[in-house]
Amino acid sequence: MGKHSASSRLSVRKALTSTGLATVIAVSGTTVPAQADEIDDLIKQMSETSDKATAKAEEVKQIESDIKKGEREVAALRKTAETAQRDARQAATAQNGAQGAVNNHARAQYRNLSSDANVNALESANPQEAIDRAAYLGSLSRSAQRTLDESQRLNRQAAQRATDANIAVAVANFRQAELEGKRKKLDTERRELEGQVKEVERRVDSFTPEQRSRWESKNGPVSLNVPPSASANGVVGAALSKIGSPYGWGAAGPSQFDCSGLMYWAYQQNGKSIPRTSQAQLAGGTPVSMSELQPGDIIGYYPGVTHVAMYVGNGQVVHASDYGIPVQVVPVNSMPAQGAVRY
Repeated sequence: MGKHSASSRLSVRKALTSTGLATVIAVSGTTVPAQADEIDDLIKQMSETSDKATAKAEEVKQIESDIKKGEREVAALRKTAETAQRDARQAATAQNGAQGAVNNHARAQYRNLSSDANVNALESANPQEAIDRAAYLGSLSRSAQRTLDESQRLNRQAAQRATDANIAVAVANFRQAELEGKRKKLDTERRELEGQVKEVERRVDSFTPEQRSRWESKNGPVSLNVPPSASANGVVGAALSKIGSPYGWGAAGPSQFDCSGLMYWAYQQNGKSIPRTSQAQLAGGTPVSMSELQPGDIIGYYPGVTHVAMYVGNGQVVHASDYGIPVQVVPVNSMPAQGAVRY
């Protein structure tokens, strides 16, 4: 979306006394009524009002984006929690089985009095039997120790899996609570935005033809004049193909656009995914100097980067400016630039 402080005055005023009436001579050579200064003031006022609505719309889009990302994160956390809980149950089952084996060994050793070598010898019919019996019971003892060690390992594993599961559930619940808070904020911001948008639309729709013309010309639109190589750029060509398309709050094509929506759509047509909001678009690319711009670069405008446009060459940008203004080409320096990036 984007915008917009007051644009520079499009006309210079000269008082003509020969007719007894003041008139204003526009730089284009056309004559407009003396109340042009009032129209300028109206344009300035409306631009400021639209600025606020634009900033709010960008905020709403960012919250929506954050919620979608958060929903994916919560889903992944829930899945992690379920996996950890399943692992904990399996580990507990394995530990219970190992503990049962340990108990069986203990009972067997108790019955055979394996700890008393003298009793083993007395119960044996001959020395060799005593030796064999001692070896056998020793084997049982070593097996029991291994089983005990495995049981202890599985017990620690089960405890760790249970801890992992509890942590995953806690994090998922925390993220879910964050999401609910963002949804409440989104509802509030949407209601506020709706009121601002309606006010802008009501006032712009009530413009006289002259006021409408001045509104559409506030950024000094120019005829497209770029080298064929620039238009051949897939991203640039896509954006330029939408010249004349109407502005739409939060729209990303194919028939209506806001400022970041036009950038997003143009790149999408060329198989590239970029962030959705103007601030995120300027933050997401590789910074480039304004003196080294190439067709397809995205330029951020106005403090807070509430507006973006695409450089198309020869000192021109294409952008979706404001409600009531179609997609148009304007000079790159027609608005206060905050930086540029390349994708």
